[in-house]
Amino acid sequence: MSIPNHAPIPELYVSYESAQKLKHEAGGLPSWDLTPRQTCDLELLMNGGFHPLKGFMTEADYDGVLENMRLSDGSIWPIPVTLDVAEAFAETVEPGQDIALRDAEGVILAILSVTDKWSPDKNAEAKKVFGADDIAHPAVNYLHHTAGKVYLGGPITGIQPPVHYDFKARRDTPNELRAYFRKLGWRKVVAFQTRNPLHRAHQELTFRAAKEAQANLLIHPVVGMTKPGDVDHFTRVRCYEAVLDQYPASTTHLSLLNLAMRMGGPREAVWHAIIRKNHGITHFIVGRDHAGPGKNSEGKDFYDPYAAQDLVAKHQAEIGIEMVDFKQMVYVQEKAQYFPVDEVPEKSTVLDISGTELRRRLREGLEIPDWFSFPEVVQELRRTSPPRAKQGFTVFFTGLSGSGKSTIANALMVKLMEMGGRPTTLLDGDVVRKHLSSELGFSKEHRDLNIKRIGYVASEITKNGGIAICAPIAPYTATRRAVREMVEQYGAFLEVHVATSLEECERRDRKGLYKLAREGKIKEFTGISDPYEEPQNPELRVETENVDVDNCAHQVILKLESMGLIRA
Repeated sequence: MSIPNHAPIPELYVSYESAQKLKHEAGGLPSWDLTPRQTCDLELLMNGGFHPLKGFMTEADYDGVLENMRLSDGSIWPIPVTLDVAEAFAETVEPGQDIALRDAEGVILAILSVTDKWSPDKNAEAKKVFGADDIAHPAVNYLHHTAGKVYLGGPITGIQPPVHYDFKARRDTPNELRAYFRKLGWRKVVAFQTRNPLHRAHQELTFRAAKEAQANLLIHPVVGMTKPGDVDHFTRVRCYEAVLDQYPASTTHLSLLNLAMRMGGPREAVWHAIIRKNHGITHFIVGRDHAGPGKNSEGKDFYDPYAAQDLVAKHQAEIGIEMVDFKQMVYVQEKAQYFPVDEVPEKSTVLDISGTELRRRLREGLEIPDWFSFPEVVQELRRTSPPRAKQGFTVFFTGLSGSGKSTIANALMVKLMEMGGRPTTLLDGDVVRKHLSSELGFSKEHRDLNIKRIGYVASEITKNGGIAICAPIAPYTATRRAVREMVEQYGAFLEVHVATSLEECERRDRKGLYKLAREGKIKEFTGISDPYEEPQNPELRVETENVDVDNCAHQVILKLESMGLIRA
């Protein structure tokens, strides 16, 4: 049943008095510390953004969503909203029990009354929801390498919303937006969903959409979790605020949506439409490749560029929202204005700058023309992403024990220090073991944890404009990818595979470790009793047999120059 856009929408919060009482009682319950993604999901469950969901999905709802985008009661819902937990925690919880859900600071936000507990088939979830079990898709990678193995489902009792210290005046719940539209008498509202800064083409697109629908405009950017590598939301919101005065004040509103995106293409577009409907919106802009994650492992787009528009069009009447479909906008030089790509006058000069090209221009400090973006937006972006030669970066060596990683890393550090300009830190395996990970052993879990600690420190060094050089064995693809994602939020990541063969490493065996491993005295030794997963597409592969160290380090320097990270 669709709720008119000015009427209040049901929330899952209890009254203030009940919340105080429940908070006190919940102190004795088993508690789960929410991940950032779960915190976003919980907020939208509690404030009505995920209406009609009453909590984290039961197994029956989950199965229905996977099979045919429907909850067990028949309502349309395209994306699983589940509480994934670790196996060890799941063993302590049974259906019929209540658990407290806490934020990262330990504050109790809600109580989950557990009705269902199950171990999902994640390969099936990936194929059915995202169209492929391919870890090049960020949500599939999350599913397999970050999410817990067990799902808990059941209704939520909301105690308090998560606290946001940033942009408080810009954050509206569904009911706050509905009240705002009611107060201003906005009957028709068109929403623009974005996870990128706004440039002139977006402004043109939103103007046209509002005009076409004869509606007011809500700019509704996602500030929860977007795609790894996206511009951070602090920078984006400053960009949105910088261009707000380009819009007529009385017909436009900017509000932030704390959603954790899955980059799920067509299904995600339907999800976005339902969420916007819950926020009191009547019209929704769906663009080309809406919420698409980019390329799959074969280098092809995950989704057809118009699949999202087709799927939303098919379900819009049932959702109760009208789709405004938008083609790509391009700038026509002779007319000095923007046109939809299929309305460009004949024999015109079309100018366009892709996202990749924009990043290249920022990276290299090149001009970004006024027809493309607003000077205020460009200025904001330049503050956050200075030219590459002034940014921090991480060089991550991986290879077998004895391959020569540490030696090359040391030589590289000296060369970079000779050049000067940025502080350089070497995070070598043995040094890290002493200072960061002295309590860890050499089990797969402990080795993974050690690499993630190195990645965390490298990401902080990179964020602060320094150079981090890491030289662990790092045998597993998934862990190396996790480190890459940590670092690439803040700067460039250069993976160097030191491709020395096992035979050569064993022949060198400086520390006598291979001999002990062969004798069975060292368990789980990489290359002997434990696998080394070779990087498929490292930025650089170096051979060390019959090549001196200086030459290997120089190859890395040349690669850094070609990436624009150091000046030639």
